Amino acid sequence: MSAIDIAFHQIAFTRPESARIDPLARIHDSVNLPEDIVVQSGAHLPAGLVLESGCRIGPNVAFVEGAPIIVRGHVQIGANSTLLPGITLSAKSVVRPGSVVGRSVPPGAIVEGNPAAIVGYVDALAGPESHLRALAAARGPQVEHLAVCGVSLHHFPVIPDLRGNLTVGEFERQIPFPPLRYFLVYGVPSREVRGEHAHHVCHQFLICLRGSCSVVADDGRQRVEVLLDAPQRGLYLPPMTWGIQYRYSADAMLMVFASHHYDAADYIREYDEFNALIDRRETVAA
Repeated sequence: MSAIDIAFHQIAFTRPESARIDPLARIHDSVNLPEDIVVQSGAHLPAGLVLESGCRIGPNVAFVEGAPIIVRGHVQIGANSTLLPGITLSAKSVVRPGSVVGRSVPPGAIVEGNPAAIVGYVDALAGPESHLRALAAARGPQVEHLAVCGVSLHHFPVIPDLRGNLTVGEFERQIPFPPLRYFLVYGVPSREVRGEHAHHVCHQFLICLRGSCSVVADDGRQRVEVLLDAPQRGLYLPPMTWGIQYRYSADAMLMVFASHHYDAADYIREYDEFNALIDRRETVAA
């Protein structure tokens, strides 16, 4: 047995009792195996790999040697996937079987393909397939309150005309705040993800003027995904809501109204920090 083979087999003597390691997995002795981890047959875990508890690594998964790869807690990696050097798989993310992952994966994201792209988010409730569209056209604005705290989907009336259709909404009436700023997002490649942050005090209202994109809203306890694909529908995101936009169509143009002027200090850009703030608020409220 070579020195390399010895190094890969020594780990069998140091694994925690709660770990489930297939004897045909190849694991370098420098890799620390945390509690409650599953590594299946043929998986290759090289030196420099960092693992957190609760990970599930499927058959024949290959971590390519090079810059360290970090796998956060409760990540699931499907069979025959390849993970390239220098990336981080954030907590509760999912890599579907056969994927080749060359970029870091955000918390709770589901990726697949070669190269892997985000195709969904774990535990995201489907947004309402709206019977209110027709009602809004006939009766005026309608509002759907979603499962995520404070988030609502707004349906504005459409006034059809041979000269061109019109849709309208009023700030501080149908839209919950007066805007001080707007910005447009367009020309986004379909595999790219925008947003991935929350605000301390800023309110936002999103309307996809052209094309479509999906928006994930997360209050730290529940997550909902909404497709914005018509200019008469808008999504309200209150402060302390983690927002993500992805699945942009090639022609998508997203308009965002904001209640405050730009302030870098108002942004919460780390999901762990966001969750910690939510926990702190709930503790104070209790």
